[in-house]
Amino acid sequence: MTPDPFEEGQRAARMSIPAEANPYREGSDENSLWAAGHERVASEIEAGEAEGT
Repeated sequence: MTPDPFEEGQRAARMSIPAEANPYREGSDENSLWAAGHERVASEIEAGEAEGT
């Protein structure tokens, strides 16, 4: 089964891997999906930190 780039990006953010570590070629659909997954989780983490949780 092919890994889902969106889920890979989410997992990377949970592991504190920076967005710059996106393994996919810039401009590709996979790169965009990975970045979107990373951003979703990173935003949730930042919001939680801002709330003090």
